[in-house]
Amino acid sequence: MNRLLVMLYLSLLACSSAQASLDLANKNACTACHAVAKKMVGPAYQDVAKKYAGQKDADGMLAKSIKAGGSGKWGPVPMPAQAGLSDADALTLAKWILGGAK
Repeated sequence: MNRLLVMLYLSLLACSSAQASLDLANKNACTACHAVAKKMVGPAYQDVAKKYAGQKDADGMLAKSIKAGGSGKWGPVPMPAQAGLSDADALTLAKWILGGAK
């Protein structure tokens, strides 16, 4: 019984974290250009996860890219900087994206 409760708690915690990350992406207008599984103006989050898979410090690199913006990594359309985003929120978004935005 205790094991079942722990599993349930961990499942709820994971769902809550995923929802919080999606809410953070919506709040910062990330979803105006990005979707989980399909390319829009920018790449799909799942494609970003594939590109960075296995790279050392991928979450740090992606968080920096989110804050700085840029162009050329995914085509000619520039991504605007999210300079007002806290480092912690940028890292939360990066980890969520690298996890397949689940």
